[in-house]
Amino acid sequence: MTSSAPSASVAAAKIKTQQALAVLFADIVGSTRLYDTLGDVQAKKMVDECIALMRKIIGQYGGRVIKTIGDEVMCTLPEADSACLAACDLQQKIAALPAVSSIKRTIRVGMHVGSVLQERGDVFGDTVNLAARMAGFAKAGQIITTRVTVQSLSPLLQKNTRRIAALAVKGKGDDVEVCEIIWQSGEELTMATPSIITPPAHARLELRYRGGVLNFEQANASLFLGRDPSCQVRVSDNMASRQHARIERRQNKFFLIDQSTNGTYVLPAGEPEFALRREEVMLRGNGQIGLGHSVGQAGVDAVEYSVTG
Repeated sequence: MTSSAPSASVAAAKIKTQQALAVLFADIVGSTRLYDTLGDVQAKKMVDECIALMRKIIGQYGGRVIKTIGDEVMCTLPEADSACLAACDLQQKIAALPAVSSIKRTIRVGMHVGSVLQERGDVFGDTVNLAARMAGFAKAGQIITTRVTVQSLSPLLQKNTRRIAALAVKGKGDDVEVCEIIWQSGEELTMATPSIITPPAHARLELRYRGGVLNFEQANASLFLGRDPSCQVRVSDNMASRQHARIERRQNKFFLIDQSTNGTYVLPAGEPEFALRREEVMLRGNGQIGLGHSVGQAGVDAVEYSVTG
């Protein structure tokens, strides 16, 4: 008789290999007051605007929103630095939103870095639970994390943290050291967050195509590659889409985003070539970009890139 229950191997296949990620929760504070004061329609509009902005910011740092839970987002980011920078950017951008009926929107953020289990687009495990607890400890306008996460940050980012206390966390035998990430400027702080997230002036991307050279240094900007005359790097190849790909500068990094029909091929110096199809990658060092063709294909004029700083 054949059992209808899934085999252990099939069930195991639904769970991906454990992976180290940063898990971040961001929660809109005081949303109940919004609904009480403004009514359902206007309050929901304000909450939805916050959620949309948070989704956009998380994506800019290479993260992924796993789910929204009411007025809270749960997301993952590649590592501690990107999570820290995203959290600071979240606080700054939400704080900059205009008040409605004298009500300002604020968020609280909690994060933790560690191993997670991924299944059907969701993440599980102790790291997720601990990140949620950090969000629970946070007050409006705060970013709370663990000492373990702070130790994973680059030295410059570590300087903008401060230890709060060792707190008891449900399910943990030992107290967990809790820290705050400082994102706002103030007289009591030795270093303000803008000094963290402002891109260094010397960060630069140089693009070379058919003898032309384009230097890209402008912060928080983008340029396009393709056949359209409006593209900053215009290529004459029928395999290239009109606006084939774009490059965005986010902080001190440059991201190549494919938006084409035939794909974008990237050949970093000293590494194998790979293809992007509606995907993005951070450009590092030197290499070549093929629009619609493999860089190694005969007769293809590749766009050469060089990242410095």
